[in-house]
Amino acid sequence: MAASGKVDDSTRAARLRRPVPASSVVDLRNLLAERFPHAPASAEGRLITGLSFLDQTIGGGLPKGAITELISPQVSAGSASLIHALIQAQRGAVVPVVPRPVALIDGRDSFDPQPLGNACLRHLLWVRCNKAFEAIKAADLLLRDGNFTLLIVDLVLNPPEELRKIPQTSWYRLQRLVEPTSAVCLVLTHQSMVGSAQLKIVLENLWTLETFEKDNAISRLQFRIQRSHLSRLESAMAGAS
Repeated sequence: MAASGKVDDSTRAARLRRPVPASSVVDLRNLLAERFPHAPASAEGRLITGLSFLDQTIGGGLPKGAITELISPQVSAGSASLIHALIQAQRGAVVPVVPRPVALIDGRDSFDPQPLGNACLRHLLWVRCNKAFEAIKAADLLLRDGNFTLLIVDLVLNPPEELRKIPQTSWYRLQRLVEPTSAVCLVLTHQSMVGSAQLKIVLENLWTLETFEKDNAISRLQFRIQRSHLSRLESAMAGAS
């Protein structure tokens, strides 16, 4: 029986090592297209998040066709609450005919969906990862798919030594993928690391239990723009239109 078990385990391992057939990728894309239909494209260069305290700070919304890096240097800065608020705000968006489909790539499998209602979760694709490398591969696939208005990549809790292994070429590849689209790619990190980010903003908070007890605590989030190349990006978009 022991020998039989070893054979079965090795057989399963061999199957896991086989490359994924191209037909499986096509099937996945077809499933995503059916489950998350394309939202109407907008000529505007910004995605209004619906969170006024964020939109006002960054000039009207998150830039489309670009990577925005949100740096959360403190462990309790409120980044998890911000992710929940962004997902909820897209559910309540009034511009599209249908709620905006959102993809969350959870780099450390730390997202808690419980505070969100079923109405929000129906329009959310939650990709659960354990490693930063898995998260980058997932972002590459979903940006190529083109179904999502907002793609959030949460790497705040991934170990720094793991993040340092991500080559800058990977970030520039993701930037090239998002550029021709109307999608927003928001990457949350613990420290600045995305060289291709057109906009870098810092979350300047240190939340305590008392913060959560206050009414509308999420509106108390404070942001600082660390770097912005948006004027150059928006000029190029205007010239192409």
